[in-house]
Formats: sequence, structure tokens, C-alpha cells
Amino acid sequence: MDSCPGEEGQSQRGSALIDPEKVAVVGGGSWGTAFANTLALKGLKVILWCRRQDLADSISNDHLNSDYLPGTFLSPRLRATSDLQEALEEASVAVMAVPSQGFREVVRDVGSLISEAVPIVSLAKGLEQETLFRMSEVAVQEVPSAEGRVASLSGPNLAKEIAEGYPAAAVIASSQSSVSDHLQELFMSPTFRTYANDDIIGVEFAGVVKNVIAIATGIGEGLGFGDNTRAMVITRGLSEMTRLGVSLGADPLTFSGLAGVGDLICTCMSTLSRNHHVGLELGKGRPIDEILDGMSQVAEGVRSSKAVKMLADRQGVEMPIANGVYQVIHEAQPVSEMVSELLRTIRPRERDDF
Repeated sequence: MDSCPGEEGQSQRGSALIDPEKVAVVGGGSWGTAFANTLALKGLKVILWCRRQDLADSISNDHLNSDYLPGTFLSPRLRATSDLQEALEEASVAVMAVPSQGFREVVRDVGSLISEAVPIVSLAKGLEQETLFRMSEVAVQEVPSAEGRVASLSGPNLAKEIAEGYPAAAVIASSQSSVSDHLQELFMSPTFRTYANDDIIGVEFAGVVKNVIAIATGIGEGLGFGDNTRAMVITRGLSEMTRLGVSLGADPLTFSGLAGVGDLICTCMSTLSRNHHVGLELGKGRPIDEILDGMSQVAEGVRSSKAVKMLADRQGVEMPIANGVYQVIHEAQPVSEMVSELLRTIRPRERDDF
């Protein structure tokens, strides 16, 4: 990391002043930049933490993040830095926009630099591979005092469209309604609607599983299949997502909302989706390593497919589509064989799913 908080940072924690208008967004990728830009356009004081100083300078001075959002001009109000302590100083909210595999390390450092009153919001849609923890669970484990003030934001939010100011919406979930209600009001803007939810388990698992289903949808398209196939995969994928979430304590109604079916449809159908892209290329016959080598950003569904399979096996939940994606990515199963197996999978009655 570019800034490593030490004893000085630890001593400041809990005593720092808080600026109610300042939001720190940690992670200068496409989604972190787009979300920070939305808040800046609303008029909030936003500072974006990037690992690289050259990227931070480009965002602050040229109002461009050409690495992750090429061609999109950002708000002049948006500032960026590679110094984590500077980003978090006096922030009223810390928004985590880093991929799941690096989440634990970064949130640990964030926790050492913020006041105990500051909510931590996750934008990541993945699971930790070693523990199978959701990002909110990782945050609480690394920052125990954050329990009750951790939230997750999820929904049909393609970064490029958000950055361009297209109308969109998301769900902000926390186990504490006072936290989700506060963040809902803070993040709401003329083009970005937010809805509060107390089912953080469902919201996070929806964001994880939809990426795996999007890979399956892309595989079908890469094989030349049409809209009937895509609709089948999306609908049956929603059933799989809901079964797993409910087995782990989620509210089934969450999966019929923005974080569930809304994000699923968006990710499965959009050419802007990295997970859809991975599936499309797999369907065309390209090996997974070659596909990933050509991508500059993380497709969370690739890693999540393994974690989702492990959770499904542990919970005794049937997830044939997610299992098929796992087999293709991690066991080198031919996509044609995956399709054949899925078509042989029989559930006796549609309503017996849950």
C-alpha cells in the first residue's frame, strides 16, 4: 500500500474530528471513481484514495481516470490522493471500493485511521476465498468496533453509466436501520436513488451470486444461443441465488429487489459487464487464463464461483448453474459439456425451489 498507518495513525483513531459533509472513497477503480464522482456532483466533499499517485494526480488535476473510465470527465470537486490517512482525515463515512481479495488488508488500515463513529460501507461484490466471509463480516472481524455501523451498497450499477450520470438506483443495507437510513439520505442524488434495507446478508449474497450467473449467461451467448436461453439462465439463476441466500439467513424478498433481480438482469445482459464478458469469451472457446490476462479490472465472478460452490456444498443447496460455471473455470470442463449437464438437471416442480 502507498500509505501504511503506524502508531501515529493508531493514536489519532477515535479522537479525530468528523466533517459531516466529507466522504472518503477507498479504491480508484471504475466503480469507486464513479461512485465518488456521483457524490461530488451532489455537492459533498469527496476524496478518493488511489494506490498510485499518478492516477490521483490525473483525477484531481485533469478530472480524468483514463485507466478505468476512459473518456469520462469527472467533477472538478472530486479530489484524489494516494495517502490513506489524508483521504480518511475528518471523513464522516469510509466507502470501501476495493476488490474482495484485497479487502481485508485495506479495511484493517482504514479501521486504524477512522473514528469509532464512522460507518464503513462496502461496494465490493465478492466473498473472501479462505473464510467464505461476506465483506461486512471481514470488516467487523478486522474492525470490531465497527459492528453495527457496517453497510453494503449494491444494485444494478454499471460504473460507466453511473459516471455518465444516467439514472440509476441501489440498495444500502445495514443491520441497523439508523445507519442505512442515514446513508440512504447521504448518498441520494438527483440521478442516483438509494433504498434502505436491513437485510445485509441478502444484499451481499445477491451481489456475489449474480456475477457467477452472468458468466453462465455470457457462455450461452458465446455459444450462439438466443434470448430464450438467456431468460432461462437468468430466471433459474435467480432461484439458485435465492435458495443459497435463504439457507444462510437472508430474506427471500430481498432477491426480488434491486440488489437481486435488478442487478442480475443488468449484469447478465450488459456488454459493459466484466463477468458477462468472461462468459462470452469462454463460450467462444478461449481459455480462462487468456481471458483474464487481457482484462485490466477484476471480474469478481471468476473467484466467487469457487466460494459459491463451497458454500452451496456446505449448505446442501442445489446450484447447477453456479456449479457448471465452477466446473468450466476451475476444472476445465468444456462449455458444451456444461450445457448438456444443465439440460439434464431436473427439478420436479418449479415451486419446490425454496
